[in-house]
Amino acid sequence: MDSSTTMMATKLSDAQRQALISLLADEDPAIFQTVRQKLLTYGHEAADWLRPQTLSEDPVMRRRARAIVQHFAQQDADNEFLAFCLRQGDDFDLEEAVWLLACTKYPGINVEAYQAMLDNFASAVRDRLIMAQNSAQVLGLLNDYLFREQKFIGNEHNYYDPDNSYLNRVLDRRTGNPISLCTVYLLTAKRLRLPAVGIGLPGHFICRYQTAKETVYIDTFNQGRLLTKSDCIKYLHNHNHGVHEEFLTPVSPRRMLMRMCSNLHQIYQQMDLPEDTSRLQRYLVALAR
Repeated sequence: MDSSTTMMATKLSDAQRQALISLLADEDPAIFQTVRQKLLTYGHEAADWLRPQTLSEDPVMRRRARAIVQHFAQQDADNEFLAFCLRQGDDFDLEEAVWLLACTKYPGINVEAYQAMLDNFASAVRDRLIMAQNSAQVLGLLNDYLFREQKFIGNEHNYYDPDNSYLNRVLDRRTGNPISLCTVYLLTAKRLRLPAVGIGLPGHFICRYQTAKETVYIDTFNQGRLLTKSDCIKYLHNHNHGVHEEFLTPVSPRRMLMRMCSNLHQIYQQMDLPEDTSRLQRYLVALAR
């Protein structure tokens, strides 16, 4: 908060502040908008004033107070994610990045609880891997757990739902787009110390599992279907893409994050949501530096 805002905020007496807050639940939309804008000028201090009202018995007051508190929380998350994008190089902690991105839309999420969920996924699979003799068995066990037991599946029915790109919603609903489901796969594999990486095919995203003896590709959007390199080349031909080695090269965390943000930017643009479109545009500019 700058000094001018602080000075303005200190001029309100307790009575004036309570009177202003009480008008937040006014039935007249014009009065509500005026009060909302006035409260926003007080910055994060207004969020402190309104936090008790988020538990109000009045549903209108409760909803509007929560919206303003969330506005400031999203503002903080937005600044934190932008700072992360600007200071990082090509390689960084992908998990930290995707949680920071999720918080820009859902600032109140319990990240530690979701991380514990991923820990539990890995723990459940770890004991089963003891008897695995080869890559096919390792991937079979991991796929069986994630796609059969946990029921992760590609969201074909609502492919362009923005929630397909936010990891908390992917874990909540057990569905997402190709890159978010690959992220779940990669974060679980990392906990198990398995050699899995992301592969950014044009128009699709898959994982690669590579050992000294073999290379296997995993289509997480299609319930972990195992692919060969020939299958990937066939995909490129069928979708009129040239066969370039870079298409089958592991994608850095920064490139993965850029692709996630690019997907969201296009979706918000198509949904005609200018604020979210602008927000994602800022992220893409920061990541392109």
